[in-house]
Amino acid sequence: MDETRRPTLIASVQRALRLMEAVAAHPGGAPAKQLAREAALPLATTYHLLRTLAHEGYATRLSDGLWVLGDRVESLHGPSRTQQVLARIRPTLIALRDELGAAAYFGMQIDDEIQIVDVADGPRAPRVDLWVGFSDAAHATAVGKCVLGQLSEDRRRDYLARHPMVDLTPHTITDPARLLGLLREPGDVSIDREEYAIGTGCAAVPVSDATGSVVGALAVSVPPRRLPKVEASAHRMRATAARIQRTLSLTMA
Repeated sequence: MDETRRPTLIASVQRALRLMEAVAAHPGGAPAKQLAREAALPLATTYHLLRTLAHEGYATRLSDGLWVLGDRVESLHGPSRTQQVLARIRPTLIALRDELGAAAYFGMQIDDEIQIVDVADGPRAPRVDLWVGFSDAAHATAVGKCVLGQLSEDRRRDYLARHPMVDLTPHTITDPARLLGLLREPGDVSIDREEYAIGTGCAAVPVSDATGSVVGALAVSVPPRRLPKVEASAHRMRATAARIQRTLSLTMA
């Protein structure tokens, strides 16, 4: 046998695996259009693959049209820490969404990356379109800035060195020195004023567990005109963050 020959690869399998990776990156679910974009697949191909994955139990379409990994994936490994957290905190996120009339987000640092773990949204509280992967945009989001604000100076600099501060809107902060200066300012509410997406503002408060092993953030997104009202309701967000902190302490025990 010629060892220099390239292995025979099945393109459809590669596409399906790439799509599953995109689905797995969104524990709270993502629409097919976003998955197609992230997996670099045509939308029609994405729909065909999602239907096949759903038929085999590896993907599930939720009632709101979002796609998540199916139950059959669970049989391949035990529940991850992220999945355990998701199951515990979702009711709390939904309660905050209904209280403030805004999409609610929970993000945390996982394996030195800042990720959105879950989103509670609805027809009257739509989520922001995550048009840029979160790993490339933490500097421009309230969740990302809130998590970075909880890290040591060295860890902040290390994160920013590994993640270029790309320019997403005219309001995006792209100067590391300026961002680091803002992160040093006192206060527990981080704000995104159309830095990630034009027409959307976000506010976030810190969330961590008792051991310090979890560094996260609770956020809501609203039209920019509603940001002052959300900032005035920061005490409600802090109360919700405290409930999530207690949940995390139980989940991680």
